[in-house]
Amino acid sequence: MTVTPAQIDIWRSTPSETQRLEFKEARNQYDTTKLCRYCVAIANEGGGHLVLGIADKPPRTVVGSHAFTDAQDIAEKLFHWLGFRVEVQAVTHPQGRVVVFTIPGRPRGTAYHHGGAYLMRSGEELVPMSEDQLRKIFAEGQPGWLENPALKDVSAQDVIQLLDTQTFFDLLRLPYPTDQAGVLARLLDERLIERSAAGFHILHIAAVLLAKKLRHFPDVSRKAVRVIVYAGDSKLQTVSDITGEKGYAAGFTALVQYVMGKLPQNEVIEGALRKEVKLLPEVVVRELLANALIHQDFDIGGASPVVEVFSNRVEISNPGEPIVPVDRFIDGYLSRNERLADLMRRFGICEEKSSGIDRVVEAAELMQLPAPEFLASHRRTIVVIHGPRLFRDMNGGDRVRACYQHCVLQYVLRRQMTNQSLRERFGLPEGSSNTVSQIITATMDQGLIKSDPNAPDSRRYARYIPVWA
Repeated sequence: MTVTPAQIDIWRSTPSETQRLEFKEARNQYDTTKLCRYCVAIANEGGGHLVLGIADKPPRTVVGSHAFTDAQDIAEKLFHWLGFRVEVQAVTHPQGRVVVFTIPGRPRGTAYHHGGAYLMRSGEELVPMSEDQLRKIFAEGQPGWLENPALKDVSAQDVIQLLDTQTFFDLLRLPYPTDQAGVLARLLDERLIERSAAGFHILHIAAVLLAKKLRHFPDVSRKAVRVIVYAGDSKLQTVSDITGEKGYAAGFTALVQYVMGKLPQNEVIEGALRKEVKLLPEVVVRELLANALIHQDFDIGGASPVVEVFSNRVEISNPGEPIVPVDRFIDGYLSRNERLADLMRRFGICEEKSSGIDRVVEAAELMQLPAPEFLASHRRTIVVIHGPRLFRDMNGGDRVRACYQHCVLQYVLRRQMTNQSLRERFGLPEGSSNTVSQIITATMDQGLIKSDPNAPDSRRYARYIPVWA
């Protein structure tokens, strides 16, 4: 790939550096040890670019670099030092010379190191990879946890007794076979079981989805969903703490109904009638539960999806840090467990087309709830859904988050956010345009949204799109 000044300007316009894009000023020179370390770290993150001659802080001015005047020479030295080829280009930008290192991603199942250190980027720093990360890399290309046997060498009768095959055929909307051989043939065809010398292996994916009782599968039982209900808005007093017994597909409907039954109720007035409604709509609970089950990291031992019900919110979490940045949950989709997601989609439990989070945000807007929070914690992904809260009770963070999510949702729906659309999202009267404008300005100041360059040049008709659009 030939890097042009226009491409450099595109990189400069990105809101922040990423795992695959690093800027350094390097006006006169750049330390070769640091260069090697960055090449290794970026390669371990999947490849990318190290760009010298540009300020690493916005607005990322081109300052020009005199480092590595012989691009071919440094490319040959890097190959000698690192053992993999890095392409080096000196680009003549109108504002100065820029040196671009194009670094390939590491091969599957291999991690690069420099001086014995397996490096990755963490914010502004280079840090050693953890043992868990290295184990995952070295295990690439091998069968994942879901594809390994949960029970080995069981009989045909054991397969039928341990797995909820009736629910399996019901969810697929297929007639139940007339004999045992037909049931086993379908399970084999779906790669849920395997033939063995002494009978059959039941794979983890079959146990996770269809177990009649998860405790019959020792290394799967810890993946059962846990539902904890608290008395108030903190964890000080626990009302109940229940762990699911069935596989995810076999017990999904009952799980949704159980969680809905534990949600607190709010009193609302419609017309002249006063009635009780649940804290959250069922569609929100259903979509978030499905996401938590599908996108968890099964390689993390001793951890399971958890639902925590408070008096004013619900928190749903799953093991594993997100593989899509949390600020791109609405428009982005990448499944950590593709075959599990495919089966859950065919079961009618999820759609596998990035619409789940859209539905959650859309439902929150229709009910004028605070915007959901998507959080990346240590080895865990957390979604917080808040119960009803008046606009005047929302803090600045709540309002900015709602503005950003509304903007992304409109963009996904092929629309643009306007002052009016955001005002309607908050349920505010027409006289609140100035208040809404302040929220939009605050969201723009945080680098989350921007003005639509194709909109009319008028404040009254201004439109807004996500900053990454």
